[in-house]
Amino acid sequence: MSRTRLRIRFRKEGDLRLISHRDLVRVFERLFRRAQLKLAMSQGFHPKPRMTLPSALGLGIEAKDELLEVELVEPVDPEQIAEKLRQLVPDGLVITSVHLLPEGEKKARLTRLIYEFPVPDERREQVETALEQLLSQESYLIEREGRDKPIDVRECLLEIQLEEQRVTMVLPTGQQTSVRPREILAILGLDDLEGDGFYLTRTAVEIAS
Repeated sequence: MSRTRLRIRFRKEGDLRLISHRDLVRVFERLFRRAQLKLAMSQGFHPKPRMTLPSALGLGIEAKDELLEVELVEPVDPEQIAEKLRQLVPDGLVITSVHLLPEGEKKARLTRLIYEFPVPDERREQVETALEQLLSQESYLIEREGRDKPIDVRECLLEIQLEEQRVTMVLPTGQQTSVRPREILAILGLDDLEGDGFYLTRTAVEIAS
């Protein structure tokens, strides 16, 4: 049986950022069914579609460049698939590209996740001070509920900067322990703003070339 693997880039924005990772998976499953595209299934007693979102997106976080890999049971034209999906997507889901993966290509290996959060003018000085304190230390430990050992934020943070009216943070992937973007917001004293209509945006999901 001839199969086709696709790598799809998409955006998740607007009210759709309020659905969970599992719900997003279901959205894509329904989308492929509506487009009459037959998904390849896993083996075993509980077969599931061969569809992978390499990095689950937290509830309430907008996404500008997400990644989905999917396997279909028949050859397809990526451009035609992209056009068909764009006609069927719900509000807030934007298909930006569809690429055919060569036979034998390994699954995407994540390298970095990039997030940003808006900073109101009245909070800028506070954030600058918190950033200076964070970056001046070789180790910055925080506690996480349900975890015995503290997390060293400095080990789990590749880059962080404040520019214009937003803070941008770059987090590595593949580590045994990782810091969460909302934990960074708490360190900067910005976590309360999510209740006032501000929200995190994941601007990029970067993979190894």
